[in-house]
Amino acid sequence: MGLEQNIIDSSIKQFRYYKKLADDAMAQLEANDLYFKYHADQNSIDTIIKHMAGNMKSRWTNIFEEDGEKPWRNRDDEFENTGLDRTRLLSLWEEGWDVLFGTLEKLKGEDLEKIIYIRNQGHTVFEAINRQLCHYSYHVGQICFMAKSMKGEAFESLSIPKNQSESYNNQRFKKGKERKHFTEDV
Repeated sequence: MGLEQNIIDSSIKQFRYYKKLADDAMAQLEANDLYFKYHADQNSIDTIIKHMAGNMKSRWTNIFEEDGEKPWRNRDDEFENTGLDRTRLLSLWEEGWDVLFGTLEKLKGEDLEKIIYIRNQGHTVFEAINRQLCHYSYHVGQICFMAKSMKGEAFESLSIPKNQSESYNNQRFKKGKERKHFTEDV
């Protein structure tokens, strides 16, 4: 496998990892928790879901033919309380990720250096992937933080649980060295 394909495959695995973190955090919440805000100016999880889904659909649809900020996207509406129920919110969430993965899985190594546009700013596909990987992980972190804050001690850890690093490391070092993406064990 060449470096370019490795970059694409690794990026897909990273996006899947962040999606799983958010999925696992949200699965621990009650439906009403998705709409909770600590204060009026904060985004609730449902707002973050709408924003991420809108962003993914806009950024990753027809990337070589159209700007990543589509005329049909209404970004401001993503931040309004629309009263979508949990089923519809999670459907939007999945739709956004489906567009992202559908596009990334079709990329070829030579596509990474092609120029695409987001609000008329040229990016290589590689740069656009990095931009969105950082953007989505930022929002996934917000979702996880909010879920953990709401659930308190009842929250099931999404990584190495507190005070279990030594045990985890001992298990990892008992295994021989191997080359694989860290998400393959998640």
